Amino acid sequence: MEELSGVVERVTYYNEDSGYSVIKIMPDKRYPRAQARDGTVAVVGVMPELNEGESAEFTGEWVTDPKYGRQFRAQQAIPVPPNTAQGIINYLSSGIVKGIGPRTAEKIVERLGENTVAILDAEPERIYEVPRLKPQLAKTLIEIWPKKRGERNMLIYLQGLGVSSRFAQRIVKEYGGHTRQVVENNPYQLADDVFLIGFRKADQIARKMGLQLDDARRLRSGLHYALNQLAGEGHTYAPRAELLEKAAELLGVDDSAALDDGLERELKSGKLVEDKLQDAGTGEPIHAIYLPRFHRAETSASQMLRLMASSASPIIRDRRDRDWASALTKLSERNKVSLSSQQFTAVRAALTSKVSVLTGGPGTGKTTALQMLINALKEGDYRFNLASPTGRAAKRLGEAAGEDASTIHRLLGFAPDEGGFEHDESNPLPTDMVVIDEASMLDLQLFTSLLRALQPTTHLLLVGDVDQLPSVGAGNVLRDVIDSGVAHVTRLDQIFRQDDDSHIVSNAHRINQGRRPITDNQSKDFFFFNVSDPEAVAENIVEIVKTKAPQRWAFDPVRDIQVIAPMYRGAAGVNNLNSRLQKELNGDYRQAEVKLGARLFRVGDKVMQTRNNYDKDVFNGDIGFVYSVDDDDNSLEVVIDGKAIAYDYSEMNDLMHAYCISTHRSQGSEYPAVVMPILTQHYMMLQRNLLYTAITRAKRLVILVGTRQAVHIAVNNNQVAERHSGLLNRLRG
Repeated sequence: MEELSGVVERVTYYNEDSGYSVIKIMPDKRYPRAQARDGTVAVVGVMPELNEGESAEFTGEWVTDPKYGRQFRAQQAIPVPPNTAQGIINYLSSGIVKGIGPRTAEKIVERLGENTVAILDAEPERIYEVPRLKPQLAKTLIEIWPKKRGERNMLIYLQGLGVSSRFAQRIVKEYGGHTRQVVENNPYQLADDVFLIGFRKADQIARKMGLQLDDARRLRSGLHYALNQLAGEGHTYAPRAELLEKAAELLGVDDSAALDDGLERELKSGKLVEDKLQDAGTGEPIHAIYLPRFHRAETSASQMLRLMASSASPIIRDRRDRDWASALTKLSERNKVSLSSQQFTAVRAALTSKVSVLTGGPGTGKTTALQMLINALKEGDYRFNLASPTGRAAKRLGEAAGEDASTIHRLLGFAPDEGGFEHDESNPLPTDMVVIDEASMLDLQLFTSLLRALQPTTHLLLVGDVDQLPSVGAGNVLRDVIDSGVAHVTRLDQIFRQDDDSHIVSNAHRINQGRRPITDNQSKDFFFFNVSDPEAVAENIVEIVKTKAPQRWAFDPVRDIQVIAPMYRGAAGVNNLNSRLQKELNGDYRQAEVKLGARLFRVGDKVMQTRNNYDKDVFNGDIGFVYSVDDDDNSLEVVIDGKAIAYDYSEMNDLMHAYCISTHRSQGSEYPAVVMPILTQHYMMLQRNLLYTAITRAKRLVILVGTRQAVHIAVNNNQVAERHSGLLNRLRG
């Protein structure tokens, strides 16, 4: 093994997932055979994320690439404390003190020179010598420097294990001075404790430390990883044999006895839970293995819902002998609305059954029925609340119902600092009825939190389209409640909202019935462009969004048109379409921008919030636009619904570009126009409910670009992936 050291001049390539990098360094020694004309040496290999100006020591070997010539292939790269002006500037502006950006860091180094680090170590008060430095910034730097010096040593240790600087900072923030002790004792603990450090990253660290594939700590952590992977696919549990098979596959081991022993240890310690369920179809026993949080949620949710369904209520007690046919007829006459027999049944069921479900496709009158229910509740002076799983859906619900509506989290009073809700069993919501719209998006844990906040006397109405995609989170709540027999279920199937020359609603219902949509391009709002090559599909979509749709229908290409793609990868996937649409719709490089990892955010970009943030009052799925970028403050500003939200660079993982989004992320929203690629290359995601969900997001225009074969595959594929969920089993008792 040979050694090389120097200062990073340029980062030519860095893969955030694998850590593979191609960088140019200015070496501390001369290497005539390897140095380019500018004196730099190319270094390649998997390494920590390095920035320009940082110093590092590399261990590896010299190789000659047939295309790129002499390079150093690094097997290990360890950052070292900065000892150059640029390196110190990079370090000081890396976020150690909020408010110190590159310009402020330059002022500090201009005054204190290349000995800045040594001066701050020995005489930190000399920071006051820096002209025009804010006194509060100077004071904060003096206070934080000793702690940061220790952290810097920990960062160097972690980066020596192949951890990127971003994740190394997260780990040190979690464990502080105990970082090394925790990592050496059990590196897999990082997956449990540190945000976004999953099993794979912890496993990379463990393997770098020399842990073997069959290490007992690895096997036990791998079982949790397998269950979390299955939860990501919607399952709340895994049959024992399926879990062991999945874990063996993910871990790359074939020692089933060792895995089984690891499972028994996790069960005995209570870190995993085993329960015996019954197959709904065959009646055969299922040995179900749960993560504890899902077992608790299923058990308590089933108990609370059954208790609620069997309890009395003020509404039922007050109206038991009422002639509902006469009362609702008079109410509809006063409000100049006529109810179909199905809508009448739905309204009556919500008032006479403790738990009820109203489901149906677009244009079937769910909103009309809901408005009549609200009128009946108001007439009886009953308290009610309207809520949805997401902010977008809540906004739509409030507009449609003409009443206040909120997210479920806000309704329950989510407290981010405590990680819980203000309303629970000890402090239930003071209400007579709760209506949840877009209930197909309800996952098990959110549903359980909702039930905990409701008194047994409260009515619960779930409104949603059961034929849409199920929730992103684990569970199959709406379908399980419908199939359980616990709730009164009304399914609306009569179409009210449909123009003769409109095909959006009719095609949505055709797809849902397993019939091919009409794609003759003779309607005013549904168009199909037959293109088979993925690259050509991407080009067509960019042209439609940028030019054709705005010219023909006067749509704003960014604000009115939403591209929805079935998959993230590929030429016609979310990632590539976002990149191409950003370039075409917001490609002015004169605009302020910031590059974070592989992502470039520019003023004017369309972005989406990817998780609920109650401190900022923004929610998963909210769409906004980048308004400003401030390198000095390491932050950017996003305007969402007219409100400016500040994001520190460290919070940028909460944002993604939203020129194109996945079908799952479109749930609960409506857009004036939807453009969708649909190709046979998307075969893994070509399902009827996915196509149906995407089409029903559009209010005025749908454009599909792809092949009819792909459309037909999706329409004919009604094999909704089975989700392992014990809620139905428990509700049936």
